[in-house]
Amino acid sequence: MSDYNYYQTLDVSIQATPEEIKQAYRRMAKLFHPDCQRKNADPDKIVEINAAYEVLGDPSRRRYYDQQLRYSHFYLGSRSRQQRTAAAQSSYKRHRQTAKNTDAHRQNWLGQVYEPVNLLISTILSSLELQIDKLAADPFDDELMADFQAYLEECRHYLNQAQRTFRSQPNPAAMAATAANLYYCLNQLGDGIEELEFFTLNYDDYYLHTGQELFRIATNLYYDAQDAAKHMT
Repeated sequence: MSDYNYYQTLDVSIQATPEEIKQAYRRMAKLFHPDCQRKNADPDKIVEINAAYEVLGDPSRRRYYDQQLRYSHFYLGSRSRQQRTAAAQSSYKRHRQTAKNTDAHRQNWLGQVYEPVNLLISTILSSLELQIDKLAADPFDDELMADFQAYLEECRHYLNQAQRTFRSQPNPAAMAATAANLYYCLNQLGDGIEELEFFTLNYDDYYLHTGQELFRIATNLYYDAQDAAKHMT
């Protein structure tokens, strides 16, 4: 395990409470978000922050990680210089072998993660305006509203499938920008669907317009992911 750990990634102590970890994650995500329009915007850093929070934000995964961390510190501290040198040489050989497989890893991720997620996102985004136009004929018509609710349920199904696929394997380092855009796109879609579902409950146009705006942001992130992928293929 690297000396640089997930606690350092989130800039918190190993004794940090769950709430402190959550606050640190939000602070770091905002600081390095690709859309923040600041010099420190860093998609690669966002991927590191997300990976750290996925572990430290889950109590069971955090406990297991802490055990690994303690073992790593004990083990590294007890080895002789000769053993550390041998381990470094072995690590270098593994690194070289991994480098040879980088392209295969990237192609595998594109085929098994990026392309399916891309298709599912496109399916969600492509029908929103048509569905809203249909509903606009009479939002208080029970049949039209039922159709719109069915559409949202279908969107939720596609979103869940896309999220599972996205989490199914880590992205290659070279595809960090693409992965970051997909990650935020999926988040925006989830929030957008939730807002639209609120609209079906109270007919408040605020939720309808907010949902549309979140879908618009998701669309931009979707295209940004495509552009980033093109530059790496």
